[in-house]
Amino acid sequence: MLIINGIVHTMDGQTIPRGFVAVSGGKIARVGAMEDCPAEWEGETVDAGGDHVLPGLIDAHSHLGMFGDAVGFEGDDGNEATDPCTPHLRAIDAIYPQDRCFQEAREGGVTTVLTGPGSANPVSGQFAAIKTAGRWVDEMIVKAPAAMKMALGENPKCVYNERHETPVTRMATAAIIRENLSKALEYGEKLDRAEEDEDEERPEFDLKLEALLPVVRGELPVHIHAHRADDIATGVRIAKEFRLKCVIVHGTEGHLLPELLAAEGIPVITGPSLGDRSKPELRNMTIENPAKLAGAGVDIAICTDHPETPVQYLPMCAAMAVKGGLGREQALSAITIGAARIAGIADRVGSLTPGKDADIVITHGDPLDMLCRVRMVWIDGRLIKG
Repeated sequence: MLIINGIVHTMDGQTIPRGFVAVSGGKIARVGAMEDCPAEWEGETVDAGGDHVLPGLIDAHSHLGMFGDAVGFEGDDGNEATDPCTPHLRAIDAIYPQDRCFQEAREGGVTTVLTGPGSANPVSGQFAAIKTAGRWVDEMIVKAPAAMKMALGENPKCVYNERHETPVTRMATAAIIRENLSKALEYGEKLDRAEEDEDEERPEFDLKLEALLPVVRGELPVHIHAHRADDIATGVRIAKEFRLKCVIVHGTEGHLLPELLAAEGIPVITGPSLGDRSKPELRNMTIENPAKLAGAGVDIAICTDHPETPVQYLPMCAAMAVKGGLGREQALSAITIGAARIAGIADRVGSLTPGKDADIVITHGDPLDMLCRVRMVWIDGRLIKG
């Protein structure tokens, strides 16, 4: 396939005012200006007609397919609110690809999402990066697990306060995380000793600790749900104590301490920005948050937190960040290549780079314009909308 005559947003270089994108075998093959366009190319030619051509959009934090749309408890699989530590839970065992929200995501140009458990538990479970097209999750996976979800602040407090169980304070939430990370370290040390010395007894198999091993070994990042400034600080503190790869999710009060996050080199997945201040820890929510974080040098992505904001409104969330002071290219990066880098999947998606997956969107109008229309969408070179 050859897409011609488009405003090509490569996202890993300059925007090409009149360019082409060539696709072969489900991958990006060539990208360039029209004067360098191949005269002949096997397969279909699509004339963008001056419209915008960009990589498929990426929602770096959502719960797509985890909370069934309009089906009630029977389809609600996002929170195992019976145990505050559930690292062994895997998003891929709960995602329902037939949920109609996947179609809405595709039609909105969102081709990849990070999705997984909610924030009921201090240690919530494993997120996955998946494409938004597929009949079963196994054929949709980009990376699984992609992150270990943890949560601080009001959500665990409220869930377990209602059950009259721990944790009901921020102290206890942090303590549960530390306790289980410490157990995982000890478990890993025992396994290592048993590997080195056959006389050493192997520890009894523990699925939870097995799931936490790649976390404490620095192989799997933690995505820490934190809104308030003190919760953000606790997340960073725990990450430093255990030498974790850390990403702050939401970071609603990040604008109160952006230079501190920048100094620690901690990325932030901001959002959702379309919603009200529905709980106390959102009282300082502002659409200026992404701009202030990025201005201080923090790497950012923008998310919908679907279903908090429906996934198809991801470009609108980015547009609101522009209204709050973020540059347009920065905002577009935060839902493409910037999101892919933070998610650890930039080798596959996020830019129109030869060798990457052919996830491509054509929009009639600026992709961050509220009145923009998504014309065509390809995932892995397969036409999904058009």
